[in-house]
Amino acid sequence: MSVCNSVSTHYLRLTAALLITTLAGCSLNPFAGDDEPRRPVPIATGSQAPGGSTSMDAGLSRTAPAPAYSEPALQRVSDPVPLAEGHPNEYVVKVGDTLWDIAATFLRDPWFWPEIWYVNPEIENPHLIYPGDVLGLVYIDGAPRITNVRASTYRLSPQARITPLTEAVASVPYEAIASFLRTGVVLEKDQIDGLPYMVASRGDHLIAAAGNQIYVRGAANDSPGTRYGVVHIGDPLIDPDDNRVVGYEGIIVGEGAMRRAGDPATFALTDSNQEIIQGDRLIPETVDIPLNFFPKAPANMIDGQIISVVAGVTQIGQYQVVVMNRGARDGLAVGDVLTVFQKGDEIDDRIGGGTVRLPDEAAGTVMVFKVFDRIGYGLVMEATQALHLYDYVRNPI
Repeated sequence: MSVCNSVSTHYLRLTAALLITTLAGCSLNPFAGDDEPRRPVPIATGSQAPGGSTSMDAGLSRTAPAPAYSEPALQRVSDPVPLAEGHPNEYVVKVGDTLWDIAATFLRDPWFWPEIWYVNPEIENPHLIYPGDVLGLVYIDGAPRITNVRASTYRLSPQARITPLTEAVASVPYEAIASFLRTGVVLEKDQIDGLPYMVASRGDHLIAAAGNQIYVRGAANDSPGTRYGVVHIGDPLIDPDDNRVVGYEGIIVGEGAMRRAGDPATFALTDSNQEIIQGDRLIPETVDIPLNFFPKAPANMIDGQIISVVAGVTQIGQYQVVVMNRGARDGLAVGDVLTVFQKGDEIDDRIGGGTVRLPDEAAGTVMVFKVFDRIGYGLVMEATQALHLYDYVRNPI
């Protein structure tokens, strides 16, 4: 089956699922209406840079309004579709689970989760899933659904919640994202000029390191104590579609805090892993990563490529962070799931003559966790083969 036919089939399934979901009064985003837990990622221990209407802007996350709940009769599901082979009828959520893990336990294609999730109005904070909750397969109005059939004891207790909201099950492993963001970021071309930068090192040093003070411009209004990561601007990122520069690799070289305001301001380096030189830029130390979003197929047709991998490896595996040349302006959104395709080799046809290009083959799955104007960050959830730079990313098949 061709990719186009697969995508068409997927969209027919998705349209039908959306219609069923709407009739059942089910929210496409089970977290709609809840405060979204977010975790700050330290820039020296993992970050992205903010700034203007650039690649560091907050992503565009689609949410649906909270539904008007009803309570239809529930029946156990014995063999619903599309379910994973060997799926359970009930599952007890464990500490350390992610939404992707849970979805893959029940479903053949985890990104169909929003279409069959039913929010139980009797459950406190029904949009969120917590360790100890019991999830079950049920029929609601004749359609298969997964729902929270029994909340954990702290939900049912009339006393204050024992587990805070931020302990709800996250969509992706936060630690995996944070660990790979420790080594670098991606900065859009137009963003760099707006970042503070080092003009000199205090004393006779040509370079600086932890324990030194440096002078920076562009941060005159920052209060003493404001923390920054220090980034060296690396190689340009080229969009293979038009060969234009869409950003630059940023290499985290240190961190520190403002010591004295002014122009130039005085900045104290508290940590470094490389030499810090004139022209290195400062970016805020933390950035929020949304944790509550559900896997879903993109609303638009996406056909892009991996243009960078955080940590600079050449072969990409599970839970590594990749940068793609598609972003908010292309309709990409947080939670979107993409299939990674390895480009087919061009080989000689020894029988018929000439050359022939082999088909592109699906080799992995990426979930988008941060979206900017021209680029998106994705976490590799599955990799059946080693992935590479310039592999294609497209709507799931």
